[in-house]
Amino acid sequence: MPFSDTGDAPLYKEPTRGWQLAVAAGILGWTLDAFDFFVVIFLFDALAAHFHVSKADIVYTLTVTLAMRPVGALVFGSLADRFGRKWLLVICVFYFSSMTVLSGLSVNFTMFLIMRALYGAGMGGYWGVGASYAMESAPVRLRGFLSGLLQAGYPLGYLIVAAVMQFVTMHLSWRSPFFLGAPVAVLIAALTWFAPESEAWHTQRIGSMKVIFSSLWKHTRIFLYLLALMSVMLCLSHGTQDLYPDFLKSLPFIAERKLAGINLLYGIPILYSSAGIIGALIFGHASEKIGRRYSALLALAVSLISIPAWAFGETALALLFGSCIMQAGVQGAWGIIPAHINELSPSSVRGLFPGFVYQLGLIFASPATAIELKMRDHMGYSWALTAFEGAVIVALLFLIFYGPEHRGKDFASPVVAAEAALPE
Repeated sequence: MPFSDTGDAPLYKEPTRGWQLAVAAGILGWTLDAFDFFVVIFLFDALAAHFHVSKADIVYTLTVTLAMRPVGALVFGSLADRFGRKWLLVICVFYFSSMTVLSGLSVNFTMFLIMRALYGAGMGGYWGVGASYAMESAPVRLRGFLSGLLQAGYPLGYLIVAAVMQFVTMHLSWRSPFFLGAPVAVLIAALTWFAPESEAWHTQRIGSMKVIFSSLWKHTRIFLYLLALMSVMLCLSHGTQDLYPDFLKSLPFIAERKLAGINLLYGIPILYSSAGIIGALIFGHASEKIGRRYSALLALAVSLISIPAWAFGETALALLFGSCIMQAGVQGAWGIIPAHINELSPSSVRGLFPGFVYQLGLIFASPATAIELKMRDHMGYSWALTAFEGAVIVALLFLIFYGPEHRGKDFASPVVAAEAALPE
């Protein structure tokens, strides 16, 4: 029988009927989450002008959003382990979508800041529960590819925002993007309603919130490793995405140019987001063949060699090429993450553990955008981007190369159902 690296899950194991709906809900929800987050980075100037604050104040709302995500991961993740994945997913998507709509209705900067903080809690809750639900439902043989597809929802959300800024916001107002995701939230809820509950949750569910939370302390070693990994991974993604449109805007040969009627300020992000989606799928699929770690290392090497064109390109074509290669590598490395950290997490608290370490990493990664902005003031945009991301990529190469891997772990095995009650 063909088995994975760990030898505990047959690759042809029959998946739960209706797993496609669960995976689709996870992908769409993460796409919507990314859309609702990245709306702000394209509206720095418009929001600052409307609320009569500085651009730095608007950038600060990103930090607050990111810093609130661990709260949502802790609350929604623990409830998902106690009461099931699917209903918590429905509640979470309606919650963060409502906060996004209220962000667009904000009457002053204080209200906007509060709404973005509350949205951050919902954003943090969705990834952990949605990724666990999707990975637990997916066939083992497709887990790597579907992991990439799930994570590709993030650059897809970024791409859709860039397109909306070009084709919708220019004709309406800065508020309009905050309302566009509400119908998608209804669709996600409908998909989840008809999807089956996770078989792994039924097998490994725990009847006590106390045991769920105590499991975090009983798996300290892997918790700290994943926390470090997620912290640096989030510096990688947010460090290459959040300020890049503003960097492009600072370049005179980009700011006013159009290609095929599309402003390059939006056209370039659309194309490098597309490259990111392709990268997530390629490296996610490759992780089933060469392993999670080696696939991520290869993706990071691709990002590293793209830095000269990405940060110092002197033409629009050079910047386009560099940014596409950069995001193919960045999202390629991220493509293995949903499968990788779910496989490394304690089985009985998989709703809480992956999402919590992911989002808690944002406590350390949340200042990344502000740090790059400060570095820009001292060394210029190009060198600030290079110094920050170069250090991040090198750190990740070491973390992943020397880290563990449990490719193909059987999520529904009853053997590990009581592991949360045991010491590490």
